Amino acid sequence: MLGYYVPEPDEAMLISGAKSDFDDAPFVVVVGHGKWVMPFFRKVRFLSMALHEATIREVCVTTQGIQLNVRAVIAHKVGNDVASIVNAGQRFISEQENEMNQLTGQIFSGHLRSIVGSMTVEQIIRERDTLARQVLDASKREMGSIGLVVDSFQIQSIDDMDSGYINALAAPNIAKVQREAAVERARADQESAKAQQESLRNQADYERETAIKRAAIKAETDKANAEAAQAGPLAQARVNQEVIREQSVLAQAQAELREQELISEVVKPAEAEALRRQIIAEAEAKAVEIQSAAAAQHNRIALDQQLIEALPTLVGEVAKGLSTANLTVYNGAEGVNGIMTGVITQGAALLRSLQDQVAPTLVDGSADEHHVNGTPVREN
Repeated sequence: MLGYYVPEPDEAMLISGAKSDFDDAPFVVVVGHGKWVMPFFRKVRFLSMALHEATIREVCVTTQGIQLNVRAVIAHKVGNDVASIVNAGQRFISEQENEMNQLTGQIFSGHLRSIVGSMTVEQIIRERDTLARQVLDASKREMGSIGLVVDSFQIQSIDDMDSGYINALAAPNIAKVQREAAVERARADQESAKAQQESLRNQADYERETAIKRAAIKAETDKANAEAAQAGPLAQARVNQEVIREQSVLAQAQAELREQELISEVVKPAEAEALRRQIIAEAEAKAVEIQSAAAAQHNRIALDQQLIEALPTLVGEVAKGLSTANLTVYNGAEGVNGIMTGVITQGAALLRSLQDQVAPTLVDGSADEHHVNGTPVREN
């Protein structure tokens, strides 16, 4: 029965029992793909091509006769070419990992002892990369013959087996380093102290500025609060002043109005009454004169005629008195006409009164002598 085999990505498949196409190799090498294998007549084995690590710890003697304990790590694997796979398969197919690591360690240990023996301790310590490169170059040919390649060779540690040589070599450098370190520490401490003092000064300046700003802000806040607290009373005071001012204006206007009312209700009527009485008194005086003249003439008709003739003069006197009076006329031309009508009406009434007074005197003859315009007249 036929079988189809596929190797892993990090494996090489070795098929024995069949003729190889590569330089008469004892088996067929298959990498990266599968292959049909006839059972019973063919045998399939797999060779790992993964990376392996071998550690060596070797005691080496330098040219100075000083023993050094050197520890190193080798990273190695089977080569990718068919020749390397065939060589490695022939040597390690049975127990690959242990045999590969052991043989690789032995190869590198021998070359490591040989190269360290040609160098001084100072060279080994200072040129560790050169030592590793020389060991690697010396081991390549032997590693290639067994189908292995080395990816890296790293020397991890070197010590002098408690002889103190390496420490003695390091002492001057250690002292120098310590001295420089002390100087650097002192300088660093000085810079640190300087920086700390500068920080303290900056902090003090900042605190001072902060205090000043806080004081300024507090002053502004207090001022604003005071203004805000006074704003209400000040506004109320301004309102009260405005109210008082308006009340004063209103009181003044009311006083002026009351003054006008008093003038209209008291002064003007009093002036009119005084003028009326003056007119009546003058009219009565004039009537007396007319009466005396009429009595002297014993002629009622003449007396009436004199009264009638004197009436315009009487009205004129009344009008003259009105022209000198300080009267306020509110109705314009109608008001003036009313006053004149009143004067004429009073004159007519006065004329009738005089007639009534003169007539009895003329009938009774009780008056023997009268005065007309200040001149005594006697009846015949």
